[in-house]
Amino acid sequence: MPKVLFALTSHDRLGDTGRRTGFYVPEIAYPAEVFTAAGWDVGVVSVQGGEAPRDGVKEGDTVSAAFLAAYADELKNTPSANQLDPADYDVIYFVGGHGTMWDFPGATDLAALTSAIYSRGGVVAAVCHGPAGLLSADLDDGSPIVQGKQVAAFTNEEEAAVGLDDVVPFALETALIEKGAKITKAENFAAHAVADGRLVTGQNPASATRVAELAILQATPA
Repeated sequence: MPKVLFALTSHDRLGDTGRRTGFYVPEIAYPAEVFTAAGWDVGVVSVQGGEAPRDGVKEGDTVSAAFLAAYADELKNTPSANQLDPADYDVIYFVGGHGTMWDFPGATDLAALTSAIYSRGGVVAAVCHGPAGLLSADLDDGSPIVQGKQVAAFTNEEEAAVGLDDVVPFALETALIEKGAKITKAENFAAHAVADGRLVTGQNPASATRVAELAILQATPA
């Protein structure tokens, strides 16, 4: 059975706003539904291990509620990247949420796991703020995994639209461009996902399901 590993932030504070943050639940719940329906196994990892902080749960979202119930134990006891074997995973999928902006870029063990999965032929996927986890991931030759690749991520315009461009520690779109990514984007909050070989990325929460679908396609032998 093929397996996807969802990578989650361990950061729970939204800068100095006094608000809580974490991983954005719909960005794992809806993709997980796609993967499991396709016969995949689902695993989780977080930057620090242990219980992963969450955000984005809305009343009436039955898919997210079902996911949180089904994976309650896994989310409370996530492993860290140095406890995992890259050979066990066919896809690693970086889930967004604003917490990622603080801890994904410096998560060296997670970056090393990502690079190892990619180098052995696996797919690397990310959505919304999840591509922050790609900033430290390199290819075997030391070049950034996003260099020269089409990449979608939460845009500078979207960050301004939600009023957090002065709260996050950096602008994700700008940072990806500085790593050599070729940013592709749609209008604010419109669904947009792109596969450039075995790198699959999406712009925002509305793109999470399509990222999962594209990741499965890229991971399936022709």
